[in-house]
Amino acid sequence: MNKSLGQLRRVEAREIWETEDQDFTPWLASESNLKILGEAIGLELELEAQEKNVGPFRADILCKNTLDGSWVLIENQIEKTDHKHLGQLLTYAAGLDAVTVIWIASKFTEEHRSALDWLNRITDSAFQFFGLQIEVWRINESLPAPNFKIISQPNEWSSSVSKAAHSIEDELSDSQELQFKFWSGFSDYLESNSSIKLRSPRAKGWSDFALGKTNAFLRSSIGTQANKISVSFCLYENMKKNFDSVQDQKDFIEEQLGEKLIWENNSNKKTAVIKIEREAYIVNENDRLDQYSWLKNKLESFKEVFTPIVKDF
Repeated sequence: MNKSLGQLRRVEAREIWETEDQDFTPWLASESNLKILGEAIGLELELEAQEKNVGPFRADILCKNTLDGSWVLIENQIEKTDHKHLGQLLTYAAGLDAVTVIWIASKFTEEHRSALDWLNRITDSAFQFFGLQIEVWRINESLPAPNFKIISQPNEWSSSVSKAAHSIEDELSDSQELQFKFWSGFSDYLESNSSIKLRSPRAKGWSDFALGKTNAFLRSSIGTQANKISVSFCLYENMKKNFDSVQDQKDFIEEQLGEKLIWENNSNKKTAVIKIEREAYIVNENDRLDQYSWLKNKLESFKEVFTPIVKDF
């Protein structure tokens, strides 16, 4: 049976946004569109400011990475990239000590793409430079739809080579090697089985997952000595004040999750946690898939229950 297909056509950015400062920047800074942008590069972004003063210049958009609270600087253009914006972008990054820099334009010249690739090669792995091309498409006469096409991004392979070089002088312990192997495998497992993603596995006992607001996040943990794995909802520093209001919903939350949770709000600690845990022998690789499955299911359930709660903070 023949099926009719629509015709995909490109729309010029200037047809949608007449000016950068009055149209494109406010559009991009909205919560829904920052979410689209974040999904394109694997980050959750929270708006901090528009037109942020940095010396004699004004940065377009300043955000925070909700997972770790680090700065994210966004410089956007409707036209193709130019030297002026590259210079401003580097000035802003230095002035704000930005960790992630995102340059958005309707077209990237080869020299500017190469410049971002070079910056990703020469800087420490803690710094990230993205180049994104904003595209707008229609199917026949449908509403225009935005798309962020990645032109340049941090080179994960180069970062791993850099880490390997450093490890010559600072070798991982047996426990750290086990942790890194566990999270690397869990990252691959999530890639195939869940919409939740784990970025950059590390040699430590936990991995964190953003919930849309800085200092409120999910954490999956492994205890190589205690033989336990856990999933926690964490409220850190300024977010800790919300613990009591969340605990007021304890019966509802536990009913939604279908099990009792552990509630911990120690006044001597910076983080309050609400968690669930189970026995697990991390050294036993035969149980690894069962451990991954349990962590995935709990992370997905926690995300579904706690995301709307965090939005009300």
